[in-house]
Amino acid sequence: MPSSSLRPLPLVGRPLVDEIVIRSLPKAEVHVHLEGSFELADLLELAREAGAPLPGPAATLFDVETHALPQDSRSGSAGLSAFLRFLDWECGLIRTTSQASRAAYRFAAHQSASGIRYTDVIINPTHWAGWAGTLPALFDALAAGFDEAEQDGLCVVRIAVSLLRTQSASEARELVEWIIADRPRHVVALSVDGNESAAGRTGEKFSEAFGMARDAGLHRTVHAGESSGPEGVWDALQLLHAERIDHGVRSIEDPRLIEHLVETGTPLGICPSSNVTLGLYPSLGEHPVGALRAAGVTVTVNTDDPAPIGTRLEHEWAATANAFGWDEAATIELARASIVASFAEPELKSALLAELDAR
Repeated sequence: MPSSSLRPLPLVGRPLVDEIVIRSLPKAEVHVHLEGSFELADLLELAREAGAPLPGPAATLFDVETHALPQDSRSGSAGLSAFLRFLDWECGLIRTTSQASRAAYRFAAHQSASGIRYTDVIINPTHWAGWAGTLPALFDALAAGFDEAEQDGLCVVRIAVSLLRTQSASEARELVEWIIADRPRHVVALSVDGNESAAGRTGEKFSEAFGMARDAGLHRTVHAGESSGPEGVWDALQLLHAERIDHGVRSIEDPRLIEHLVETGTPLGICPSSNVTLGLYPSLGEHPVGALRAAGVTVTVNTDDPAPIGTRLEHEWAATANAFGWDEAATIELARASIVASFAEPELKSALLAELDAR
């Protein structure tokens, strides 16, 4: 996740692929957090409804490191810890089921504005402390909002419920047991996110929970190979049965891992602006997404936390295409990869791919 004072990647020179063309492509987004998608107007409205003070000036609300938010026990860098606390504050503003449904509907509308037809959205219950003990009500309200959006012809949204790396094995098992028992609507996957370098290697700790998810027919996607090296990706694949890797960019450091990703077709959910903003790479031109794609790895380009970054998916695709010389044909292949990598129902996947082929 990005930290603070975030900015989208700049477009340098004349774009090779127009954002209007990108918006027109049927496509999916597979790595985006609901908690990182609340627009400024949404937060101001929610704060006003809650009678809650803003942590900083409205005009610079997303400059999260400057805010006087309470400290917590989350480990990690100062920037990432501040950002996680800001997400906690955001989610704490949503106190009713109607607010949760409205947030879900607006998320789907935001996705549709970028021409996104299907989204796997990541939701981490640890950010929603006010709903502790009432998670079924929260997820039912979110599903209702996604249902209404879908009925109105907006983006189809399914949920990947995410663990936080600092949680315990028993907490992970308890969450998965709830998902398996209740089968909350639209939940299709288990995820894990958080600071890899601070939490250490957590694959073994969560292996039981992810094994339960696999056996119950849930998909698995894992944040790895971002603040950790290739070993984090290996752990995700070997211990957590990951079908998709969120980030995974540091896979480029291990030729054997690259070979494995190519052979298995395991997709990476890469977020260029997020990686550059965090300082993982100094610039987009030095980001490995181009080398990963050239090596034959299945690559998707995503927004991660679009609201604080101030980005949209069409901008991410245009900037990345421009940096690595990807033409419109390559961008169409990027759309294809996004659909194939998604956890969309087979019928929807087939329909989207057929529509893309008909262009």
